[in-house]
Amino acid sequence: MIGRLLIVASLWLTPVLALDPGEALSDGALETRARALSQELRCLVCQNQSIDDSDAPLARDLRQMVRLRLVAGDSDAQIRAAVVERYGEFALFRPRLASHTAPLWAMPIVILLLGGFFGFRLMRQNTSTPLQ
Repeated sequence: MIGRLLIVASLWLTPVLALDPGEALSDGALETRARALSQELRCLVCQNQSIDDSDAPLARDLRQMVRLRLVAGDSDAQIRAAVVERYGEFALFRPRLASHTAPLWAMPIVILLLGGFFGFRLMRQNTSTPLQ
């Protein structure tokens, strides 16, 4: 009984990929590159899914564009650049480090530093107050 429950749970928790079998490339190396690129590109309709995971029509079009460019001989960087040129930096799950994205990359460090500063001040304030 528990075994069946585990199987059902694992199938339920497994991500469903939206890739249609007809979209797959016959060349295994190109298909591997296409899948890797598809995981890096955000579905602009779903926003929190990659185009590999999304079944939105725009995601399907982007998957086809990636595969067509791979067959044409484009590099991964050229394909990412084409997507950014057409849809903007938001289409990348990991935006490039540039002057306009530097605040995005610096924000986690700033938040950690501010949290540490306020935590230190709070601890220092609590230890300097005499107990009554």
